[in-house]
Amino acid sequence: MGKTNELDAAYRATTYRVFLPGGFADLRIDQPNAVLSAWLDKNGCSGFAVITAYNPGSEVVAAELNAERQSQLECDLLEGHYEPYAGENVPDEADGPVEESCFVPDITCEDACALAGDFGQNAIVCGGADGIPRLVWIEEQE
Repeated sequence: MGKTNELDAAYRATTYRVFLPGGFADLRIDQPNAVLSAWLDKNGCSGFAVITAYNPGSEVVAAELNAERQSQLECDLLEGHYEPYAGENVPDEADGPVEESCFVPDITCEDACALAGDFGQNAIVCGGADGIPRLVWIEEQE
């Protein structure tokens, strides 16, 4: 499906909540987050990504399918020797779908994009050691 202004706005109108040991951080695109940045610093992480397997191509699919896809994503991350933490993507619109996600410390943006692409995602959230979440579009691999 690729980037559209409408999709871009929807991704930006979302809180990316990540559950870290000892608390959680609510991330917003392009906004610094003191909790996340302190956690990354304390753990010596050079970067992070937030990836979901839910609703490929931004098309809502059945809950069972989303749960299966999310489990597969978690398995793929563990097999890749990453340590994913639980997260959820919460849209500002009350009726928007809440998606489970994985917060993945120390994954490169390239690797995160490749993995998310395998799950049909349009975009992911990644950031560096500064803890500022960026919206990164996955180029269509056609």
